[in-house]
Amino acid sequence: MEISRATALTWSHTVSPSLHLPQPLLFTRETRKFRVWCGTDQSSKGDQMIISVTGATGFIGKRLVQKLQAENHRVHVLTRSKSKAELIFPVKDFPGVKIAGEPEWKDCIQGSTGVVNLAGLPISTRWSSEIKKEIKQSRVRVTSKVVDLIKRAPDETRPQVLVSATAVGYYGTSETQVFDEQSPSGKDYLAEVCREWESTALKANGDVRVALIRIGVVLGKDGGALAKMIPLFMMFAGGPLGSGNQWFSWIHLDDIVNLIYEALSNPSYKGVINGTAPNPVRLSELCEQLGNVLGRPSWLPVPDFALKAVLGEGATVVRNHLWLPCHQSISIF
Repeated sequence: MEISRATALTWSHTVSPSLHLPQPLLFTRETRKFRVWCGTDQSSKGDQMIISVTGATGFIGKRLVQKLQAENHRVHVLTRSKSKAELIFPVKDFPGVKIAGEPEWKDCIQGSTGVVNLAGLPISTRWSSEIKKEIKQSRVRVTSKVVDLIKRAPDETRPQVLVSATAVGYYGTSETQVFDEQSPSGKDYLAEVCREWESTALKANGDVRVALIRIGVVLGKDGGALAKMIPLFMMFAGGPLGSGNQWFSWIHLDDIVNLIYEALSNPSYKGVINGTAPNPVRLSELCEQLGNVLGRPSWLPVPDFALKAVLGEGATVVRNHLWLPCHQSISIF
């Protein structure tokens, strides 16, 4: 049976006075359908979860691990660099966290309640054909490995849920269209990356609940987009990229972490979910508000030729896709 359902989400953080979100906010998608589940997930609230996380050393991943530990859940950090992960999650501060190199991923995933997949190469770099290939392959490769390990797990030790990151870049770009989870994919390179990324995650075993979170620009004071923007403003060099008319679909770091946590623990979270706050703004407005908060001007836009000199083909993405830094946020969303 399927019913229409309004989802109550609490957007608890603000970025500027004009970006304030009421708390709590009823975020309603009248056409969205959710399947009614009979019985309960292993991950129902109140039970201890065992969560395996790829990309745990990234901006979102670190905060997610902190939240899971604070809620007394066990965490397996799936990494290709144990030494890096051990520096970020020292045993004395994270006693419930297991650091697992790739040979240990299989044993960690088997017996986990759920898996969170946040891995992918950052895209905020100068593009070349080789880099573009690696941007896609890094996401698909790790997702494919995680899905394969989930499928190969015995029934009694198979995770109940896979929460896999993707991006709102799935939709392509427009200054006039409004996109929701049912909107078709765009036609550009990053939309192609997201399509393949998502289709790989959906190959998980049929009895595993899959939640795909299309993440916007993740904002937080300790990293991500703001960490790159604030120093420029402090040097009186802050301003919009390109025209400044691009829509900025954003979400606070703690809110995306709470959304991932809810998707792990709430069995009604299934399929595609847009991981953005309900009120996107133009990039020029964000820059103006950031400049006001920092006491710095925000009127000087970064010219196109400067973007192209630094980013090459990637300059087109910066001009048109203002969710770009979210890929860096989950880099290792």
